[in-house]
Amino acid sequence: MPTTIHTPRALEKGTLRVVPVGGLGEIGRNMTVYEIDGKLLIVDCGVLFPEEHQPGVDLILPDFSPIRDRLDDILAVVLTHGHEDHIGAVPYLLRLRKDIPLIGSQLTLALIEAKLKEHRISPYTLAVKEGGRESLGPFDLEFIAVNHSIPDALAVAIRTSAGTVLHTGDFKMDQLPLDDRITDLRAFARLGEEGVDLFLPDSTNADVPGFTAPERDIGPVLDDVIRRAPRRVVVASFSSHVHRVQQVLDAAHANGRRVAFMGRSMVRNMGIAADLGYLKVPQGVLIDAKKAKDLPDDRIVYMSTGSQGEPMAVLARMANLEHQIEIGADDTIILASSLIPGNENAVYRVIDGLTKLGAKVVHKGNAKVHVSGHASAGELLYCYNILRPKNVMPVHGEHRHLYANAALAVRTGVPEQNTILGEDGVVVDLRDGVATVVGQLDLGYVYVDGSTVGEITDADLKDRRILSEEGFISVFIAMDASTGRVVVGPEIQSRGFAEDERVFDDVKPKIIAALTEAAENGTRDTHAFSQVVRRTVGRWVNTQHRRRPMIVPVVISA
Repeated sequence: MPTTIHTPRALEKGTLRVVPVGGLGEIGRNMTVYEIDGKLLIVDCGVLFPEEHQPGVDLILPDFSPIRDRLDDILAVVLTHGHEDHIGAVPYLLRLRKDIPLIGSQLTLALIEAKLKEHRISPYTLAVKEGGRESLGPFDLEFIAVNHSIPDALAVAIRTSAGTVLHTGDFKMDQLPLDDRITDLRAFARLGEEGVDLFLPDSTNADVPGFTAPERDIGPVLDDVIRRAPRRVVVASFSSHVHRVQQVLDAAHANGRRVAFMGRSMVRNMGIAADLGYLKVPQGVLIDAKKAKDLPDDRIVYMSTGSQGEPMAVLARMANLEHQIEIGADDTIILASSLIPGNENAVYRVIDGLTKLGAKVVHKGNAKVHVSGHASAGELLYCYNILRPKNVMPVHGEHRHLYANAALAVRTGVPEQNTILGEDGVVVDLRDGVATVVGQLDLGYVYVDGSTVGEITDADLKDRRILSEEGFISVFIAMDASTGRVVVGPEIQSRGFAEDERVFDDVKPKIIAALTEAAENGTRDTHAFSQVVRRTVGRWVNTQHRRRPMIVPVVISA
């Protein structure tokens, strides 16, 4: 059903308002705004990466319109962890007000500070640890350790006079994590005893039964693949996946290979992780990428970006023979990451391109080289039973994930009417343990395209898709303004439609006939003649060629 826009009532004093600005119905753009007594708290501020039907777009931001006129009321932005879908939009928010405090763990803040440096923004930050508490106006925050695919992830419990909210961020319940930092279920149990009025859990794997496999299962597989590889090895992963990079470093070191980081974000993030002690680099294993080419092929592992098929990332450029490293026979490529929904076609194109070049491509579909960083259904059931929340609003996931998560909540005893399934912009008020949907804001995507932010519209993207898929036809005609007689033309040119312009010989008489008929019926306006040309060419193209190119008629008076 289409979303019904409904302006919420004025917020009463002592009521907590919760508005997910992004992250509902999508994997990305995670951002939730909390408001009570005139003050705002934001949890996460991430980006969504574009899909194939959004050509030319670099990033997609949350819609800041609900807070744009209330920037001075924002007390802080709490960042649960350092993945792009949770921190990537922070620079664009801080462009609106540079001194908004950022709160997060040591690694999370280090990653966002490095990103902000590129935007020439020096943020005000407050580093927190699990078990810590901070009071910000009407918000009392407690930070809880959670396990994820990046170190130092935190859930946040938000206590207010209206009730207590637990916002998990991304998490899973790996019982043997690589960094020995487990999700703190004791803290969850304590909160459950105290009473959780609203629970906002990660939904990404809610439709996956059982439990997410432990990260430790991956190490032996990577070791085996690298040991058997006859030539070069290229491992592609997210540039912030410290645990996976650690396993690659260990496997390379154990097999007498050195590792070169490829991709600007990989080099930057792993440098930060190593400096802070989150990445343990074996002595002598790292080598500069420029020097790596002097090593024998069976003594090098390249750790690169591009596991999602991004066209400008290292792996895609290798597949397209646009990179200094030329992939060839007996090279081994490992895609050590999951597929983000919407990226499947791009990833499989890269896999096909690398396979065509003779490489052996190892990925999650044919080897256990990646496990998810998100809790599966079994883990979520544990959380519901421990917390016994009064109300639940699943977040972070596409609609099927949100619905599956809500169903789990109901199975554990949460009343169905207390589970909130919303879309971006849903407005939920919490008071006296009761969570109620009170409105729906009209929010959209904000596209970053080169140096522009928010100037590209959905209509522009539709035009780009037509140009890329169907082509472009321009028609120039000069007409006698008094008689409607064609003086010059039609001159027709095309791009991406037909190489031989003679294909248009059949439609030119049809255009002249249509214009003559329009003139006989009294038409004299050049815009009206342009519309006649557009309709005539459009019908011909659709009938004869089954195509729908962009048609641009230019009719002038002579």
